[in-house]
Amino acid sequence: MIKSVAIQGVKGSNHYIVSQQYFNNGVSVMECLTFDEVVNNLITKKCDAAIMAIENSIAGSIIPNYALIDGQNLHIVGEQYLDIQHNLMALSGQSIKDIKEVYSHPMALLQCKEFFKKHPHIKLVEDKDTAEVAQRIQKGQLKNIGAIATEMAADIFEVEILAKSIQTIKHNETRFVIVKRTNSEIPENQINKASLKFELDHKRGSLATILNVMSDCKLNLTKIQSLPKIETPWKYAFFVDVTFDEYEDYTKAKSIMNIMAQDFKVLGEYTNAKL
Repeated sequence: MIKSVAIQGVKGSNHYIVSQQYFNNGVSVMECLTFDEVVNNLITKKCDAAIMAIENSIAGSIIPNYALIDGQNLHIVGEQYLDIQHNLMALSGQSIKDIKEVYSHPMALLQCKEFFKKHPHIKLVEDKDTAEVAQRIQKGQLKNIGAIATEMAADIFEVEILAKSIQTIKHNETRFVIVKRTNSEIPENQINKASLKFELDHKRGSLATILNVMSDCKLNLTKIQSLPKIETPWKYAFFVDVTFDEYEDYTKAKSIMNIMAQDFKVLGEYTNAKL
């Protein structure tokens, strides 16, 4: 039973919104400013689970989080997709012309590049969190400073939204994963998705062979991501997500891949159903 979760960010952040949606507002939330802090709180048993953004439909994979999950032997037990809406906000009584600097998470800044090209007088500054900047602006009564955050953050910290939905691509989703220290206890007949990691010999056709195994066993490859092996330059580990209709098909493929691939690891077996 998950009673507490660690998130990157504060109330009003996208991670916080996911915690409320996935757990139906029935979980205690531990606020952290970095993903390293999130994972540390999980592995030291200060919380039952953690929520981590893993992929964005505009900016792509969040590589450091793949490394954290793999390096700490964490287990993915669920996922949630969230529609991301970025809003420019500041203290009340100001206009966009008054804003000299905007602070936000690098990912948020990246997703709003086109909007700020229309406002070249604004300096963009990378920060640790979106909602935390809104909180800081209100607490310090900081004028001429803007934040990019959610409508929930604007409501919580009582700042004014100057421009809504400023992300370049309006349909902007982020995939979040719920991770624990141990495997999920979801019944096999409910599991329809898995996250896997493996390494391959550096030779022609090795990846194609593994992909053929997945296809032959009726697995649908929904994601593939390579990650450099730091200790071995120019060699890579592969992280893949697969979906399937029958758990038996997945079990068969897993057995074959475990023989063929190196450092084969199951990062998670889960379903879209909430815990």
